Amino acid sequence: MKGGMGKIMKQVQKAQAQMAKMQERLGEITVQSSSGGGAVKAEMNGHKELLALQIDPEVLSEENREMVEDLILAAVNEASKKVDEMINSEMQKLAGGLNLPPGMF
Repeated sequence: MKGGMGKIMKQVQKAQAQMAKMQERLGEITVQSSSGGGAVKAEMNGHKELLALQIDPEVLSEENREMVEDLILAAVNEASKKVDEMINSEMQKLAGGLNLPPGMF
């Protein structure tokens, strides 16, 4: 029983080290999304920090203000969703290789 617990603890330590590496990489990884057929583009890093926001000048007018605001929200929210999907995928890869009991990761 004792040897099994030691093995689990080593796996947990390995998982923690891999998580730390993943956290470092999140600042380097970026995702892009767009809305309105490319009228608004957003770029976000893995920490969900908005890095860039581009708005096609052709859609910038007072009568389009509300539509542009909606397009910005859509692009930023989509970028955030992509970051979540990327993180979940990475977490599954980490957890899959560790053979930890359910609920340990």
